[in-house]
Amino acid sequence: MHIDPIVIRAKAGDPEAFVQLMQEIELPLYRTARSIVNKDEDCADALQETILKAFKSIHTLREPAFFKTWIFRILINECNKMVKSNSRTLPYGEVPDFPSISKDYEKIELWDAVNHLDENLRIVILLHYLHDMPIKEVADVLEISTVAVKTRLHRARKQLKHSSQIKQEKGLPHGEH
Repeated sequence: MHIDPIVIRAKAGDPEAFVQLMQEIELPLYRTARSIVNKDEDCADALQETILKAFKSIHTLREPAFFKTWIFRILINECNKMVKSNSRTLPYGEVPDFPSISKDYEKIELWDAVNHLDENLRIVILLHYLHDMPIKEVADVLEISTVAVKTRLHRARKQLKHSSQIKQEKGLPHGEH
C-alpha cells in the first residue's frame, strides 16, 4: 500500500488516517525500537512517545514522501533519550521475534549474528535490509552521511561474514575442509 495519500490526510488532521498510518508502520517501528532498547517496557515507552509526538506534530511534516524517515528519526531519538536517561551503557538488544514464512536455521543464525553487532552497525543493517530503506534515507534517519552509512554497512557485512565462517569452521568435523 502506498502511504502518501494517507499521510496527506493525517497531516490535514484526519485522526482515522493517522491511526491507519500507525497500523501500517507499527511493526517496523517496534523492530527498530527493540534493536536499540533491550527491555520490552522501554520499547513500549519509546513507541508510545514516538506516536504521541508524531500525532502532535504531523502538521509540521513538510513532505509527505518523507514520513517514514521523519517518524523513524523521532523513534531513534526517543530510544536514545531512554538509553541515556537510564544512565547505563547500551546492552546488546535482542532482535524481536517476528513471524517468518520460513523457519530456516540459517536465517535464525543470521539474526542472532545481527543481534550481536554493535548498535551503530545493527541499526543500519535493520533499517537498510529489514525496512528496505535506501542508503540516503538511512543517512537522513540517523543524521549521518551516506558515506558513513556505506562504511557501517560494509563493516557489518564483514563482521557477519566472519561470524558465519567461524560457525562453519566449528561445525565441520576435524580433518574436513
